[in-house]
Amino acid sequence: MNNFTFRSPLANLLSKNWWIVLLRGIAALIFGLLTWFYPFITIMVMVIFFGVYALIDGVMGVIISINGRKSHQDWWLMLIWGIVSILAGILTFFVPGITWLVLITFIAAWALISGIFQIITAIRLRKTLQGEWWMIIAGILSVLVGVILLIDPVQGGIALTWVIGVYAALFGVMNIALAFRLRRFAIHQVN
Repeated sequence: MNNFTFRSPLANLLSKNWWIVLLRGIAALIFGLLTWFYPFITIMVMVIFFGVYALIDGVMGVIISINGRKSHQDWWLMLIWGIVSILAGILTFFVPGITWLVLITFIAAWALISGIFQIITAIRLRKTLQGEWWMIIAGILSVLVGVILLIDPVQGGIALTWVIGVYAALFGVMNIALAFRLRRFAIHQVN
């Protein structure tokens, strides 16, 4: 097996949809940078940032799962991941008077669930995709952020905003790096 051969339908699915992983990473990076550079933003702007990001993330997850439903038996994992993100995004728009504590709880729950599914996906890819550790690290970071935010959500609003910003930016960079690896694999599979 050379470096560009996949045995896993999931790896094939992700490599064919590398651009979705890239868009997901760019959205996370933008969200992270905005929250880092503008820590004093109002709760409504934070709700909008998170809502838009969660919707984009969810739609991307649903698209990948639908594209892989015939070729991959675990397609439903990404579907659940996408639905949870979409629901979190919609909820932020339908409850505009959301408090900081509730928003942090939503973000924490989303980060926890998203991280768990990312770790599961990475473990399933570990024998077929070199560099799957990017996904594992992103998943672990997601779970850690979720746990930290659940343990002490009121410990300094600005600090939490920065934690969310750093987490989202790192998550975005890791997904961008993964997307380019997947793109390279997809190009080599065609050739």
